[in-house]
Amino acid sequence: MNQPPFPAGLEHVRTTDTFDNSTVPAGLLRAHRVADGVWGRLVVHTGSVTFVFDDEPDQPITVPAGGTVAIPPARQHHLVLDDPATFAVEFHRLPATPDPMPGTESTALEPERP
Repeated sequence: MNQPPFPAGLEHVRTTDTFDNSTVPAGLLRAHRVADGVWGRLVVHTGSVTFVFDDEPDQPITVPAGGTVAIPPARQHHLVLDDPATFAVEFHRLPATPDPMPGTESTALEPERP
């Protein structure tokens, strides 16, 4: 599996809270995507997290503590938490892209619809 390179020149938009196995939003554990024009970066602090691009489900990426994965705009993916871990997600944008409204950087962070 070739991990996508994180483009140079992106501007940091925000970083989520640090999540663990009990605080991870359910949306991160099912297929979701980062907004158009926004790049995500999974940052694992402790333990390990399995990252899966949904178009390559047979090539999961195990991300150890201190590791990261670049997440391109609009590419569906999800996380698998088998072992205890802590992690956050950073959001970055191209300088010409308007800032997304907080909470809309990823479809996984949008509120659940009834």
